[in-house]
Parts: sequence; C-alpha cells; structure tokens
Amino acid sequence: MTHHDPGGVGTEARATAPTGLSDADLVRMYEFMALARALDERMWLLNRAGQAPFVISCQGHEAAQIGAAFALQPSKDVLVPYYRDLAMVLYFGVTPRDIMLSLLARRGDPASQGRQMPGHFGSRRHNILTTSSPVATQVLHATGVALAAKYRREDTVAWTCVGEGGTSEGDFHEALNFASIHRLPVVFFVENNGYAISVPQRKQMAIENVAARAAGYNMPGVTVDGTDPVAVYAAATEAVERARRGEGPSLIEAKVYRFTAHSSDDDDRTYRDPQELEAQRVRDPVARFRATLLEQGVLSEEQDAAIRSRITAQINDATEFAEQAPYPDPSELTLHVYGS
Repeated sequence: MTHHDPGGVGTEARATAPTGLSDADLVRMYEFMALARALDERMWLLNRAGQAPFVISCQGHEAAQIGAAFALQPSKDVLVPYYRDLAMVLYFGVTPRDIMLSLLARRGDPASQGRQMPGHFGSRRHNILTTSSPVATQVLHATGVALAAKYRREDTVAWTCVGEGGTSEGDFHEALNFASIHRLPVVFFVENNGYAISVPQRKQMAIENVAARAAGYNMPGVTVDGTDPVAVYAAATEAVERARRGEGPSLIEAKVYRFTAHSSDDDDRTYRDPQELEAQRVRDPVARFRATLLEQGVLSEEQDAAIRSRITAQINDATEFAEQAPYPDPSELTLHVYGS
C-alpha cells in the first residue's frame, strides 16, 4: 500500500490519472467540505445561544472524511461512523435538516426521533450503522458487518472511523485481529487529531503513527495527510479496492487537527496552548483546498460564491425547519425500547 508522508503537506490537488478525479469531482469534494464546516459552525452558534444542548465538532476533519467518502459507494457500502463524522454522513445522504432535527431533539430526527444525543448518527436507509456512545465499540460492529457481507458473498465494504484515543481500547485491537484472521472487507480509518479529549498522543502511546499497529495484525497500514482530500482519497481507494478483491482489511491513519474543543462542554484552554491552535490555522483543510482549486483554475470565484450561497440557504432552511418541528411525544418514551 502506498505510504504518504504527513509531514510533507502537499497542496497539489489537481486530478491526475492515478486518482481518477475530475475537476467536477474536486469541486464537489470542496462543496461537501464547505457544507460540513458551515453546518458545524451554525450548530455551535445554536449551542452558545442556548438552543442546542451539545455539539461535537468535525472542524479540521473535513478533508479526511470527504476524501475517504469519495472512495466508497453509499448504495452498497456500510458506514460505521464515530461522533465526529458529520462530513461523511452528509456524503452518504443525511441532510442538514436531519442533522438539525437531531441537534434540537425534535420528533422528526431520523436517527432516534429526538431521543439520542447529537452526533449519534444512524440511518438504515443510507447504510449508516447507528453510532453508540462507548468509544471504539463501532470498530467491532464494522467487523461484524464485514463478516456478514463475506458470508453472504455481497460486494460490500464496511468502513469505520475512530479517533486515535479509541485505538487504545481493547475493542479496536480485537476487531483488527478478527478481521485480519478472516480477511474481512473492512477498512479501519483513524482520524488522528492528537488529543483524546485532553490527553495528547504522546501520553497515550509510545509510537508516532497509529498506522504502525497494523503490522501486528498482518495488514497494510498507511499514514496520510488528513488535510489533503485527494491524498486521503488515493489511500482510501487502494484500501477499498483491496477489500473488494477479498484481500482483507486495511488500517488508514489520517493526521488532522481539531480546531474546536473536544465538545461544547470541554474547555480546551486548560490543556492546549492557544498559540498551538493559531499556528495550525494555516493547515485549515477547507481554506487550503479552496485556495488550491482557485489557483489551479478548477474553481472560479463565481462558482465559489454560488456554492457559498447555496450552502447558506441550505443551513438557514434546516435551522428554521428544525426550530418549527415538534418535540417528541412523551407518551412514546418507551417506543422501540421495550418489547410488548
């Protein structure tokens, strides 16, 4: 598997023969990234205004998620996300309205009808397995999905995401071990932002790259620059194609940076130097990808303005729609919880 140097952050995003991405694909990637960022920012505003109880952000992770998503086929592949995967679920078909219904705990929330915390994505219709709160349990679930797909001889790849902190859980290691033994069609995607809530990576593990752990399970491991969606797409495509050929699982580590606190209930000033955060702003994946596409003539200022206008309209619509939607009916509290 191709290895990418996360230290050498490439700005060349123009489609080339190996990636198979057209200029239209690159612009579509950018629009999904910009939509996720703008939607995330609106959710934070609603939280700070006292309208939303909790937000967990994808800001800084957008390029990694969209680069990965473009390597998948939502019509037949299964996404097993973690709580920060807003951009990925948008690509799979979850709408801004759906996200806002969940954020404001409204009855129409397709993930849980307003019962679950925001960030707990799930949609059977869109092949998204419901997210649970315990860290890294989704990695085992994805391995189970891949096992079922192998037994059924289905052309399905299970894709699961986890933070680098989740790789310290036993679930992660059990999943990789089982998937490797049975050569399952699953890709393990680590979005490494350097902090497990407040604990820096150097206090979690004695290795620089999580991808090094793949060697212990006899599967390919690659570390990629998670701020470059094209680099992530290339690594993801290779892993997905390998899984489809029946050659087993892969581990991809995307190095990213988290531009917000862990969640709306976290104060990252207690453990992260504000100067560190400011220094990382030059690697903002949305701004960098926009600049690259403009520089290379893939995106025009007029196109960008139209995209921004379209996104603003979508988010305003989703916000107004969710604010006017009814709350869950208290009489349905135990519906789908207890059997009759």
